[in-house]
Amino acid sequence: MPTEQGSSGAVYSFFAGFAVALFLATAGFALVLKARVSGTGGGPLGAAGRTLTLAHALEPTHPVHLAMEKMAKRVEELSGGSLRVTVYHSGQLGAETDLLEQLQGGSLDITKVSTSPLESFVPEMAIFGVPYVFRDHDHFWRVLESPLGLRLLSAGDSANVHGLCYYDAGARSFYTASKPAITPDHLRGQTIRVQKSKTAMDMVEAMGGLPTPIAWGELYSALQQRMVDGAENNPPSFHSSRHYEVAKHYVLNEHTRTPDIILIAASTWKTLSEEERRLIQQAARESMQYQRELWKEKSAESMAALEKAGVKIYQVDTKPFVDAVQPMIRKLDGTPVGKLIEEIGKIP
Repeated sequence: MPTEQGSSGAVYSFFAGFAVALFLATAGFALVLKARVSGTGGGPLGAAGRTLTLAHALEPTHPVHLAMEKMAKRVEELSGGSLRVTVYHSGQLGAETDLLEQLQGGSLDITKVSTSPLESFVPEMAIFGVPYVFRDHDHFWRVLESPLGLRLLSAGDSANVHGLCYYDAGARSFYTASKPAITPDHLRGQTIRVQKSKTAMDMVEAMGGLPTPIAWGELYSALQQRMVDGAENNPPSFHSSRHYEVAKHYVLNEHTRTPDIILIAASTWKTLSEEERRLIQQAARESMQYQRELWKEKSAESMAALEKAGVKIYQVDTKPFVDAVQPMIRKLDGTPVGKLIEEIGKIP
């Protein structure tokens, strides 16, 4: 019969062995999970095949998320299940800037960003922040689907961001808390929130306003506390953010059309076969068409909801705004962005 001391040693040995086994099992599971989530599994994941990770910061009801879900479904269908895309929404893997950094670092496969933040390391993307470079919505999409638009999708490859397609993000217009910006004169002295983009700041300055970069998540309180007088964005974003509760004037001057862009890490893109690239590109383009229809519906719904909420909506003559930004645009002559403006002007 074992002594008390011997019995304790046996019990200790049992629990020590159990703890080690549990640690190894947990560590192994964590490594597998990390490989699945980060897209760094390096190839097939069991019978399911390869899984790519897509993450974004928007809510699951947003047209962008719904379109991404469609893209993921089509990738699986077209590949017969050998290639899959897992979609994480609502910032589950980080805010938009975090996701962009993850993509560049190679720990994330696919994400969505506005083209504006890209201009700091993909200079060509500044073209989308140039006001009134597109004549209207149809001209905008003709440009995006032209050889020029397709060329821009690959402009960030050296920064490890390869564009798959564009999503519609509508036209951006000014909304303000105290008085409407019906002409550029009405912007003078008003602080206007802009994205972290030099082009956006130059545009507001050219129109007479005071550009103030503020994080999107902080803008509601900034408007409420009058840290800024206004901002600029598309109807669905103005509505879904509830900024209309503290900014009741919406002037549809439609100064810029800044698309969202679906990016895949260039490092991931290089590991895919030609057939995998083809089917991902096909799925992305199909999702783009789907998203455009959803966006059109959402925009109409948002405008109706804004009116119902008491927002004063102004249809204005855009010519004074166009005239105000001409000096800014002339400064771009001879630059890469200036040359893109010339190319866009030649597209009917």
